[in-house]
Amino acid sequence: MFGRGFSQAFLDTFFPRSCVHCGEGADGDRYQFLCQACSREIFLSRPPSCTTCGYPFFGLLSGSRVCPHCEALEPLFDEGRTLFLAKGPARSLIHELKYNSGFYILEDVRAMIESTPYYRNYFDGATLVPVPLHATKERERGFNQSREIARAICAVTGASGVADVLERRVYTQTQTRLSREARHQNVKNAFALAADGAVMVNKSYILVDDVFTTGSTLNACAAVLRDAGVTRLKVATLGHG
Repeated sequence: MFGRGFSQAFLDTFFPRSCVHCGEGADGDRYQFLCQACSREIFLSRPPSCTTCGYPFFGLLSGSRVCPHCEALEPLFDEGRTLFLAKGPARSLIHELKYNSGFYILEDVRAMIESTPYYRNYFDGATLVPVPLHATKERERGFNQSREIARAICAVTGASGVADVLERRVYTQTQTRLSREARHQNVKNAFALAADGAVMVNKSYILVDDVFTTGSTLNACAAVLRDAGVTRLKVATLGHG
């Protein structure tokens, strides 16, 4: 009988939403879980951007299409995109999902994707492959954030579906405080094709992860898919940084 807008207003009266970044009232009109001030700090990635990771170039582009983050990377995938820079409020969104099981923030993620054609259209016709967690880590956390992000992407784009065709066989330490070379060694040979992870060589696949930093994890996953015969392979992340 009542529309969604009425239901949300009713809930807000008794259970007011707080901004996931600053804790103030989430009074923004663009997103459900960010206030107006924090919403303005979300930097959605648009062209021109790095062809490898999607990091946006500021100002006019001349010369290389690869950003400084990717100069030392030899990508085994064809192209990359990111939705936003993982700074300030955007980083808080990722942390809320990843460490606090904050699935509700995916509502704002879907809104951001819908408002960013450069990112949204990137997924047309592709099968999304989440970067896997080790089974032990997934049991501890209760979910794989990359899978949840892939599902959110699939819901608002032309992606053909989500496929868990990879597994993480080695329990690796967190990449957060590691150097570029250490990150590369940390994930080397950590991934494999899942026992039931069949791929079709003529299909388009996009690896999905939460954040692009050095590209080591995505490259390690890409190596497995390339060895399995995948020829059309791209990557996408929620954030960059």
